[in-house]
Amino acid sequence: MVRVIDNTRPRSDARTAVSAAARAKGKGEANGHLYKPRQPIYPKLVHGKWRAIKWALLIAALAVYYVTPWIRWHRPEGFPQQAALVDFTGRRFYFFDIQLWPQEVYIFTGLLVMAALALFLVTALFGRLWCGYACPQTVWTDLYIVVERLFEGDRNARMRLDAAPLSFNKIWRKTGKHLVWLAIAFGTGGAWIFYFHDAPTLIRTFWTGDAPMTAYVSCLLLTCTTYIFAGWMREQVCTYMCPWPRIQGAMLDDHSLQVTYLAYRGETRGPHKKGQSWEGRGDCIDCNQCVVACPMGIDIRDGSQLECINCGLCVDACDEMMVKVGRPTGLIAYDSEEAVCARTKGEKAVYKPIRSRTIYYALAMSVVGGLTLWSLIDRPKADLGVIRDRNPIFVRMHDGAVRDGYTLKIANRTYVQQRYDVSFEGVQGARLSQPGAGGEHVSIVVPPDQVVPVRVFVTAPKDAELEPSVPARFVIRAGDIRAEAKTVFLSGAANPQ
Repeated sequence: MVRVIDNTRPRSDARTAVSAAARAKGKGEANGHLYKPRQPIYPKLVHGKWRAIKWALLIAALAVYYVTPWIRWHRPEGFPQQAALVDFTGRRFYFFDIQLWPQEVYIFTGLLVMAALALFLVTALFGRLWCGYACPQTVWTDLYIVVERLFEGDRNARMRLDAAPLSFNKIWRKTGKHLVWLAIAFGTGGAWIFYFHDAPTLIRTFWTGDAPMTAYVSCLLLTCTTYIFAGWMREQVCTYMCPWPRIQGAMLDDHSLQVTYLAYRGETRGPHKKGQSWEGRGDCIDCNQCVVACPMGIDIRDGSQLECINCGLCVDACDEMMVKVGRPTGLIAYDSEEAVCARTKGEKAVYKPIRSRTIYYALAMSVVGGLTLWSLIDRPKADLGVIRDRNPIFVRMHDGAVRDGYTLKIANRTYVQQRYDVSFEGVQGARLSQPGAGGEHVSIVVPPDQVVPVRVFVTAPKDAELEPSVPARFVIRAGDIRAEAKTVFLSGAANPQ
């Protein structure tokens, strides 16, 4: 069953704090607009299991992004020595031992389809796990919030600083924060352009003004977007710009694990004093720590909401408070709607990670992954293309023989020079030759990682029994390397009458 995400349900307690997202939504609707200018959200620093996982993934993701362009990889002389490189000039993509040509775009397509199916599968199982832990917007926003805390302090200190009048203390803290934000944004754009040029060379030419103009433009665009999205817009990118929150509803069902408030255990909520009995009330003490910890500014106690990114920070915040008041943790937890309903009825919770939609996604991902891997492993080391002459389509020789002209394009996809022997099959007794070269044997030397065009003639003897159009093929060989390309031999009026 597809879940309908609803953020419009009324609150059960008027004393509950209203989230920033709800305030923005309400004011926007009151003014007749679907969008409202951003209201600042001040997420509080929390400690716990999910926050530790987010720290680990944040560090890992940033390390991969910033370090990968600097990894060196040995290739023959004359080839890029960078492990990961998108070489637009040379029209090649390098990734360690893998080298892809533009004609192999189907491999990129397979990888993208696999990534989409993996996202569907993860969402069906665990909700918006990608959004909460690995999305670039989340990772860089987390990093920016770390910088913000270093300069301005935690939630309450930041709120007091924003409300305070202009002073030297406020100026230097705000200025320092934005300068570091800009430095991170510039580093983000700078790291991106290293994926398209040799990193050690580009870092020298960039500062001398000798780098390609595309490097400067790309760096500027990435710097601006990172600074604006992670520093100023933050949760608005997820709520208004990203399409995934609206698509995810089709991926979720009652068995998907999501950050969930266990209302059957938490209600009726309210303040609790030390020594008071817990009889006749829920475990939720209405401390609002889940709200102030949320980077999206929502109240998870209102149920599943479009803005929730399943980051788990409210889980850590609630668990910390439950420990303090001596109640079991897990009032807010990763749980499924089906399990919550079962426990509400006093039944045993059942989790079903293996169900029809997850099987479909897993099978589709396996099929696409297998085909992509097979295509990668079975890639030819040489490629042959044939273009037949259009004018004239054939030539009748003085001795009655018929000659057709072709242009072969031989691609050597190895790192070493290859000598290819060219043969023609399909016309009995046909002779293969090159313009201006004697003999009937055609052998072409192709430099490593290059494409060489070759002009050849195929001549059929006058006594050959030919149809007006004869299916044929060219074959090239170099040791154990072989490639072929189909074509036709046109004889026209050469058939004996």
